[in-house]
Amino acid sequence: MTSGARTIVVDDEPVAREAVLTLLAGEPAIEVVGEAGNGREAVEVIRATQPDLLFLDVQMPDLDGFQVLERLGEEVPRAVVFVTAYDRHALRAFEVHALDYLLKPFGKPRFRAAVERALERLAAAEVSTLRRTLATLVGANESAADAGTLATAGVSGPGEGPRAHPRRLAVRTGETLVLVDVRTIDWIEACGDYVRVHAGRKKHLVAERMHAIERLLDPRRFLRIHRSILVRLDGIRELSREPDGSGAVVLQGGVRLRVARGRWSALEEALDIAKL
Repeated sequence: MTSGARTIVVDDEPVAREAVLTLLAGEPAIEVVGEAGNGREAVEVIRATQPDLLFLDVQMPDLDGFQVLERLGEEVPRAVVFVTAYDRHALRAFEVHALDYLLKPFGKPRFRAAVERALERLAAAEVSTLRRTLATLVGANESAADAGTLATAGVSGPGEGPRAHPRRLAVRTGETLVLVDVRTIDWIEACGDYVRVHAGRKKHLVAERMHAIERLLDPRRFLRIHRSILVRLDGIRELSREPDGSGAVVLQGGVRLRVARGRWSALEEALDIAKL
């Protein structure tokens, strides 16, 4: 890992939560970016920080750990470690692809083993990504069955230093590479385990989570307006907000997209709107 694994700790018992945080404080490869004391708060914190690793209690009064993962959908962190006092949830935990299952009370060696396992998984994912040139995604035109490769292209130009965000995406279909100019991307939607990139009349189905695509693109040009929708800001033509706080944006091509209630302030700030 080139930097600390971004980590969230969720437990409704303050003492238990503090115990995990204390153990994590001794892990130099871990960066704690947030904590939560209940399921609803956990969903909000995870969506806001998009951590790599999650330590998650199972039994909580509002949403339990499994319901938290259901609410997150494609935004579930890459590594999830359940922490609970009840062993009866272990089978279900691994059915939802949990990395580990810590049964309270646990000692430092057992906790350390869970951390090492999480770091190994995250490091393996990172190496795989680097080997496929910056960000390699499995993609296809319209069909996941014919999935190819999507890689970044045009990361730097003549006489320029390296850029943080690419100008083009190279979509591999069979033996062909199709270059997609990022400026032509109108919006991106989450579709289960995939995202669909809408670029003019073309669509590309990519087997990757929304937050990975969001990190790849320039946040000055693209904004998540809903948990399942990412939009190019300069492609927005109209805003339509309802009295209850809901609403939508209309793109230059006439496509109407939902805006989450909690995203309006970020949207208006990103658009640098001067209301007349």
